Amino acid sequence: MATFWQSMWSWLGGNTTQRNRGVQYPTPSYEAPSAVAVTEDTAMQVSAVWACVRLLSETVASLPVNVYRKTSDGRALAPEFWFSKLMARKPNRYQTRLEFFETMMLNLSLHGNAYAKIDRLGGQIRSIMPLMSAQVTPSLLDDGSIAYAYEADGNVDVYAESSIWHIKLYGNGIVGKSPLAFGRNMIGIAQAAEQVVTKIYTNGGKRSGVLSLDRLLTPEQRDQVRANFSTLTTGTDERLLVLEMGMKFDPVAMSPQDIELLSSRKFQLEEICRWFGVPSVLVNDTSGSTTWGSGIEQLVSGFYKINLRPYLERFEASVSANLFSPEEADQYEFEFDFEGLLRSDLKSRLEGYRTAIAGTILTPNEVRRIEGWPEMAGGDDLLSQVNMTQLSKLGQTSQGVANVTQT
Repeated sequence: MATFWQSMWSWLGGNTTQRNRGVQYPTPSYEAPSAVAVTEDTAMQVSAVWACVRLLSETVASLPVNVYRKTSDGRALAPEFWFSKLMARKPNRYQTRLEFFETMMLNLSLHGNAYAKIDRLGGQIRSIMPLMSAQVTPSLLDDGSIAYAYEADGNVDVYAESSIWHIKLYGNGIVGKSPLAFGRNMIGIAQAAEQVVTKIYTNGGKRSGVLSLDRLLTPEQRDQVRANFSTLTTGTDERLLVLEMGMKFDPVAMSPQDIELLSSRKFQLEEICRWFGVPSVLVNDTSGSTTWGSGIEQLVSGFYKINLRPYLERFEASVSANLFSPEEADQYEFEFDFEGLLRSDLKSRLEGYRTAIAGTILTPNEVRRIEGWPEMAGGDDLLSQVNMTQLSKLGQTSQGVANVTQT
């Protein structure tokens, strides 16, 4: 029976993200080496990886952040709250809010985990400093708590769970799975293709091959032939070489057409975009697509709902659970403002505002505040759909009409 459950656990992925006591690993076990060594630095040299990670990081970082105070009739902005002030100034001594969330998203989207060191003064959080995920190792202790070992400059600092803000993708509940590690083979193929292209252009498009002769050469003669005819396969020297004494050159390496290099690179672009959940058109892949200019609004909306929204939800839930005290979490909530990115064109917005005003959903001044326009006198009252009269004056108008009728 034990063997059966062990097999089930292995089939469900227990070998890659076990939640046993000790060090937690966000990486899988590999059965075969990748085409080339894959690290964060080498992966980011692949244009598709760079573009996807940059898009995710900069989009999330560029969103305004708001803290709301819960009230009996809804909620109101709370700019006086400590987290609002921290995000409005600098989360730490080195970064602005935008740079802070860029770093957190960079680590989260690549490594599946984003860590930040929490510094407190008098029990109040005063600074949040991102830590590079590759330098952090979480461990599950016997008492169920988590310790974080941070390695830098040859030293290892160990932090308690309360001193680290940890945001993770799906995994075993302790650490998130690393997209970079699980996509190692796919990214490695893209890197290998880039290296092949580089080598082709470095050698002036020349292919390696065999130079054969109709006679036996001495070692000295072989070295001399290699030296004199090395430019047949390497370098950009375009001299006309004359082969004599029955010499014959036969290419042995496959041509770019033979290995379908262009098709392979295009396929890897689509694979990488699929891996990060980014529509390829958003990273300037325009092959066979006319999305730009026709359906970009729907594309961004879908990208937000399926890909970005889960990232934002992770941040929002984690702020409330890990940075706010239980009392603060009952009174305040943190939220990214995605409205600006989802805004439609002016004509569509005006039509929507007209419907909202006529339906007594928004006041004219609420609409003007959304657009950043100056408020107007008398614009704080809801209007009637009948004749756009202020609701507060509808009773007076009806009474006046009744008196005139009786007279």
